[in-house]
Amino acid sequence: MNYRERFAATIQHHPVDRVPFDLAGTSLTGIEHTETTEKLQQLLELDGQTPAWYTKFDDRILQIFDIDFRRVGDILSPASSLARPVRDGRYTDCWGITYQYTGLYWDIVNPPLKNATCEDLDAYPWPQAADIDRRQIALYREQAKHLYHETDYVVVGEHPVFGVFELGCWMCGFDAFLLRMAQDPGFVHAFFRKVLAYQVEVIELYYGAIGPYLHLTTSGDDFGMQNRPFVSPAMFREMIKSYYTERIRRTRQFTDAVYFHHTCGAVFPLIPDLVDAGVQILNPIQPGAREMEPETLKANFGSQLTFWGGIDTQHLLPEGSPADVHAGVQHVLDVMAHNGGYVLAPAHNLQPDVPAENIAALYAAGRDYFAG
Repeated sequence: MNYRERFAATIQHHPVDRVPFDLAGTSLTGIEHTETTEKLQQLLELDGQTPAWYTKFDDRILQIFDIDFRRVGDILSPASSLARPVRDGRYTDCWGITYQYTGLYWDIVNPPLKNATCEDLDAYPWPQAADIDRRQIALYREQAKHLYHETDYVVVGEHPVFGVFELGCWMCGFDAFLLRMAQDPGFVHAFFRKVLAYQVEVIELYYGAIGPYLHLTTSGDDFGMQNRPFVSPAMFREMIKSYYTERIRRTRQFTDAVYFHHTCGAVFPLIPDLVDAGVQILNPIQPGAREMEPETLKANFGSQLTFWGGIDTQHLLPEGSPADVHAGVQHVLDVMAHNGGYVLAPAHNLQPDVPAENIAALYAAGRDYFAG
């Protein structure tokens, strides 16, 4: 089977010659820090000169591991009076959120709408799709066309917008926004309507350009903690689901791409609603979170969803030996690979504490599993 045939069969829960392999096929399943990539290049005896035609990741690594996916696009950032460039380790984005570099990540230090009122929402200078650089959209379109026509990889469209829930937490502060969901639903709905209005305009612009060339599109909005969702299923249905469903519906007006959703954490109680909203692929499958074990997910939703990820990044990959990784991958494949519906990948982006040998062991284990 070629890459696209394999992916199509996987989504349809048909038998495949092997499950699809992913590394860096989305912004949520890659390697975030250059030192980890450099160690992997050294292990694989690759020099630092990466191919120019594909800029998202070192394509030589992807070819060695026989990765099925290549991606295009990104979160779009319109020109904005709120945005400030990096200075003294800080920057402010088009939403007015200020971030500070803390060594590995950029952490939020100034939620701009903390203690805001509905009147403040009306007066706020929200990002406008009209201010997105059309040259960037044209570039994404050409890249997507090239991947679609000149390669046989599965073409992945990165999501161009943030999720409504995560933006609420970032712009208002996590604790404050969760409290408002319980005490001030009018404000939360007003906020979500503002975000959805922007999403709808961006979806038409972005997917109208690249949608015909995509096999898969991602989305992200973290709904879970380690032990439970941030909100109850009832609150999810009341406060979030309709906006998310509308985002998916609008996206499907411009592309036939399979819809992938990323949410960290223990979201088992929310999965029926995610499926009802239109999600076809669930990522990252965080196996250490409550009720997110491969056995539980496959038994309850194996016929409704494709699962993407599941190789533990909290303990197995950073702390285990290559032999441990090999055994862990084989176990997940024993559970997940039956009747399709699974893509082999780490449970999230690989961090600097993951040895390069363990990354190589992950994909070697996948090859070995299907070789015999």
